[in-house]
Amino acid sequence: MSPKNPVSLKSPKTLSAAEVAAVRAAHLMPLPGPMFAKPIQIVEGNMQFLFDENGKEYLDGFAGVATVSIGHSHPHFVAKLKAQIDKLQHEPPLYLHPAVGAFAKRLADKAKTVNPDMEVCFFTNSGSEANEMAAFVAKTYTGRHDFIAVQRSYHGRTLLTTALTGQHNWRNQQPYPVGVSFTPTDYAYRFAGTPEQSTAAALHGLEQTLKTATQGKIAAFYGETIMGVGGLITPGRSYFSGAVELVHRHGGLFICDEVQAGVGRTGEHYFGIQHWGAKPDIIVMAKGLGNGYPIGAIITTRAIADSMKGLLHYNTFGGGPMAIAAADAVMDVVEKDDLAGNSKKVGDRLIGGLKKLQLKEERVGDVRGMGLMIGVELVKDRKSKEFAPELTVRVVESMKDQGVLIGKGGLEGNTLRIQPPLCWTVQDADRTVAALEQALKDA
Repeated sequence: MSPKNPVSLKSPKTLSAAEVAAVRAAHLMPLPGPMFAKPIQIVEGNMQFLFDENGKEYLDGFAGVATVSIGHSHPHFVAKLKAQIDKLQHEPPLYLHPAVGAFAKRLADKAKTVNPDMEVCFFTNSGSEANEMAAFVAKTYTGRHDFIAVQRSYHGRTLLTTALTGQHNWRNQQPYPVGVSFTPTDYAYRFAGTPEQSTAAALHGLEQTLKTATQGKIAAFYGETIMGVGGLITPGRSYFSGAVELVHRHGGLFICDEVQAGVGRTGEHYFGIQHWGAKPDIIVMAKGLGNGYPIGAIITTRAIADSMKGLLHYNTFGGGPMAIAAADAVMDVVEKDDLAGNSKKVGDRLIGGLKKLQLKEERVGDVRGMGLMIGVELVKDRKSKEFAPELTVRVVESMKDQGVLIGKGGLEGNTLRIQPPLCWTVQDADRTVAALEQALKDA
């Protein structure tokens, strides 16, 4: 359904997409920018809908790279931020502010559902920074520096988190810090066996990595509950429980990267890891936590946090009053509107439609994920499973022309990423499946 109030185009003169592209080219670094061959310019948003400078409506199926959780310009979110900025827009952690500790307790209480010992938070500006901080804490607590990450993972753009990222196309900041080793991915679609055998093989690979690529005792293992940038690869249900047992046996912590999967996106639960029944030592959050406002967080136990006593560490903006107001508003809406439940309901409808499409379209190789964190891996044909990145580009462009925005990812660039705002409806899911079917015909 479209919003009741379409784009207002409040600005008396909005530059065209071509004019904006020219300014960007002249004054921004020559790094990847617009993802489409024919770029669009988005100037307004309303819940799950976006509008360009001409008033064209787009159904948002990518949520600002899995960041807009409760919807664009959600009324409660806007009101809470306006009320805060009228009082105080910034203060550093050098001073007390009532909202910061209250929200830290609220977030830690949520985390007790996965680890009853969770009590302490630290706030940052992004997921990259939160993952970096998690490594700092793990090294301090364990006294070790070896880390294990998963092949095809993505953990951020700082120097260490780039080193923890298992994709060559993101690893472009050499040289990296030493002490990071990679373990095989539980990638059932690409494994020559059953899903259960894929999980067993991945756990065997982790055990071998622990024995052969580290000193036998590690600082931590990083795991994304579902890989976002890596192509929505979703490990088997016994993977994380097995991985955590191995990691703890080797003295390490389990750092659970919930940057994309958290805040109810995977359906039913607030945290993605709850689907696997494993207990993290540190949870890393960002993206949907602030609905587009910059905030990241780590949540951990008192024992682990106390290892930081006496060390000088500081973050000028982390946990500022505006960021905390944003995150608090998000949690209000997620709880009040049961957006985790909605993610499951709408996600089940979406997966069902995609699997029906898969039966009649051999270029749909795999449909995976859960809740509103869905990947569709496109291939040249189902028998060869040959990667089809060119097809993926054409499909994403065609869906954009139909008014449905989704993303793409995976190491080979052949996985469609559907990670919309959590306020999507079943009608939005059906519209997306129909647009994908048409895009495949067009391609």
